[in-house]
Amino acid sequence: MPTLSTSSRPKEAKLFRNNRSQAVRIPVEFELPGDRVLIHREGNKLIIEPVTRPTNIVELLAEWRKELPLGPEDQFPAIDDMPAKPEDIF
Repeated sequence: MPTLSTSSRPKEAKLFRNNRSQAVRIPVEFELPGDRVLIHREGNKLIIEPVTRPTNIVELLAEWRKELPLGPEDQFPAIDDMPAKPEDIF
């Protein structure tokens, strides 16, 4: 796979329809790693970036640190717990 480079020259690419979605054929020199991308718009430009996944526990914990803290609505509700009754199993 080609290495990611920010200094490549623009190249025309083909747009086509895939069911109800518009798709683009990405030339091999612009190929991205993986099978998923993030896409967002900046003005009239579409920015496509590869989705990166944590590869070890340290990277995973670093990603989790970026998340907002849980709020009260995310907590388990209080449940009145009834004491267990003895059961005769014979």
